[in-house]
Amino acid sequence: MTYGGRRTARRRRVGPVATLGSLLLLLATACTGGSGDAQETGQTKETAEGPIVVASGLDVTGSGSVRQQLIDEWNRRHAGSKARQATLVELPGGADQQRSQLLGALQSGSARYDVVNLDITWIPEFAEAGLISPMPVAETGAAADDDRDFIRQVHATTVWKDRSYARPFNTDVGLLYYRPDLLTSAGIDVDKQPTADWRWDQLYSSVKTLDLNPVRSDELAGWTTQLKQYEGLTVNTVEAFAEAEVELTDGTGRYGSSAAELKKGLDRLLERVDRGRVQPAALTSDETASLTDFVEERAVFLRHWPYAYGALADQMDPDKYAVNRLPGKAVLGGQNLAVTADSRRAEDARALITFLTSRQSERCLLDAGFAATRASVYGSAAESCWPRVAAALRPAGDDPKAAATGEGGPRTQGPDARAAYIRTLGAALTEAVQRPRTPYYGAFTQVLQSHVHALLAEERPDTAEAADRLDDALRDVFAGR
Repeated sequence: MTYGGRRTARRRRVGPVATLGSLLLLLATACTGGSGDAQETGQTKETAEGPIVVASGLDVTGSGSVRQQLIDEWNRRHAGSKARQATLVELPGGADQQRSQLLGALQSGSARYDVVNLDITWIPEFAEAGLISPMPVAETGAAADDDRDFIRQVHATTVWKDRSYARPFNTDVGLLYYRPDLLTSAGIDVDKQPTADWRWDQLYSSVKTLDLNPVRSDELAGWTTQLKQYEGLTVNTVEAFAEAEVELTDGTGRYGSSAAELKKGLDRLLERVDRGRVQPAALTSDETASLTDFVEERAVFLRHWPYAYGALADQMDPDKYAVNRLPGKAVLGGQNLAVTADSRRAEDARALITFLTSRQSERCLLDAGFAATRASVYGSAAESCWPRVAAALRPAGDDPKAAATGEGGPRTQGPDARAAYIRTLGAALTEAVQRPRTPYYGAFTQVLQSHVHALLAEERPDTAEAADRLDDALRDVFAGR
């Protein structure tokens, strides 16, 4: 499916769009979820046989597959009901490939998915196309109280045109990691480094004190991030735009910026690159490469996601890294669980989603390295992870014995540091911003990446000219042209 070719809001049949590998996966999933003829046997969506099929991307935390463990816990709790068993299908490839596979499967009916784990930026597109169903709204009672426990900004990612189409599963937000050892060796007071109100100017000041001016990728830089031409570049750009108070769209996906506003945002991004003395390799770096540069002492500061906290424990001594909120604005990431419009198991699918996003399940996700979506999980009275799930996971948090003795795993920062990290993460989520909400997000991010990456690669970038070109392109994108 292409953005320019779709004008109807409802779902329609299309020809094959998947690769051979994707088609094989979808055929296998169709067998797992029951044949496409089942609807014609008199079964209703709620009474169809076969497992509840959940489609999701791969777990990037290295946690021991917490999503699968949560599915297993649900299955144990419904061991007496074959009809309520669930199965997880993990889609291969990156986010763009997963999106294409899901769109192809749901539009063609080639796979019987009941629940889809969608990137938060995909909700408007899937909702507008009629591929996912709105969630029931509870005005009062326990269900309403439960919904209000979701962090407000995070829950807003499930909404399109005033209707919620999903429940928040795991979230994400940009954080700032830094090297206390390198700062201390330069005579910089580490105690005055990132606080709740830390600003980019203070980062620039530290970089200036360090007298850093990297030319080659093997030299120490002020900071590094993800500026490769992919979604990481979109995130970094939107964060710079947000700090410059540049809003690209309104709540209905209509373009609301201008060339002059875009210039302000592009200037702010270039300022971060120049004054922050960014690692030259950042222009080709994704999450893995930027994390490696930080670990291997090629950057003092690092913009990254929460799962990096657990990854660093496996690669660095605990006194060589620290984390706090990102200066300025941080962008939300994450995934939401939605019921497909064609699900024959809609009632059971909603019950499964309620379980997977419960307080206990969200605590499991946090312990595994994800960011939880519920405010209560970050409080002192948070409920514990399901015991059998906790036992099955590789601990992403701290083992007090291992921290003290160095036995049984990496020497971590300890429970106090992890508690501080969790407080920091919870606070960052409450003030995070969203990327543009639009059913044309796929086209938008490709256009933005192309224009911004070309600007960053220029020896003498002209932000005024780049803003004019970008403004023209975005007007077309958000109009669906």
